[in-house]
Amino acid sequence: MLDLDLLNTLICVVDEGSFTRAGERVHRTQSTVSQQVRRLEELVGRTLLMRDRTGNQVTPTEHGELLAQYARRLLALAQEAQDALTSDVAVTPLRIGVPEDFDARRMSAMLSGFVKTRPGVRLETVAGMSADLQRRLANGEIEIALIKREPASGECLASWPESLVWVQGANAQALEPSSDEPIPLALFPQGCVYRQRAIRGLDKAHLRWRIAFGSHSLTGIQAAVSSGLGISVLPTTAVLPEHRLCNGLPPLPPTELALVSSGGVLNAHQRALVDFLLTEMSA
Repeated sequence: MLDLDLLNTLICVVDEGSFTRAGERVHRTQSTVSQQVRRLEELVGRTLLMRDRTGNQVTPTEHGELLAQYARRLLALAQEAQDALTSDVAVTPLRIGVPEDFDARRMSAMLSGFVKTRPGVRLETVAGMSADLQRRLANGEIEIALIKREPASGECLASWPESLVWVQGANAQALEPSSDEPIPLALFPQGCVYRQRAIRGLDKAHLRWRIAFGSHSLTGIQAAVSSGLGISVLPTTAVLPEHRLCNGLPPLPPTELALVSSGGVLNAHQRALVDFLLTEMSA
């Protein structure tokens, strides 16, 4: 069995990047934190953290990052159970998935507005790529999700078209598509519809390309474009002032932002969330 206390320590070290700072968060010494991580590594049989050459900075390994993701969910669920047992007010869990390539600030503001109107609801938000969110819906892990997809590619509660554009850094050298040099791209991971649009468009136009930067988050892609690391395909709503449009590249068909459910009958709180998002997204 995984010890929640050890998992909490792991998360603190991953977040802080330091045994010392993690110890301050959990009110333990650096050596105790290090011992707890070693116990967890022995328990799972994997190396979870790596030190840099100076020994001051700590980063998670691939297995450490994976376990940290599960740890956050386990600790949140444990806290939810504890709150439910100590509270006299009935709390209804409401689980929604949001795409990582969506404007996080905008989504957070919308969901915060909904929570304020429904004090009896415990909102659980899961971020992920659209393909992952669809899998979670099918497995019953979430009830509602916003996903990016091909237009009219399935049933949905509502949908909004997304116009896509090629963007590069405002101060970057003007792109010359006819050049023999491959076009540097800043792309989301495999399965993202924006990535598919970019690669298919360039391949169809017989233009060479290479992946110069990859990220799951919209913020990461926007920053990579702004700094001139590569060009990307983004919805018009995600273009920043430090971006400019690229000329001479293949046209991009629109995509779709869809609000979908797991297929069951929505309860009153789920229906209220759907109606709230319909109003906010349309605005």
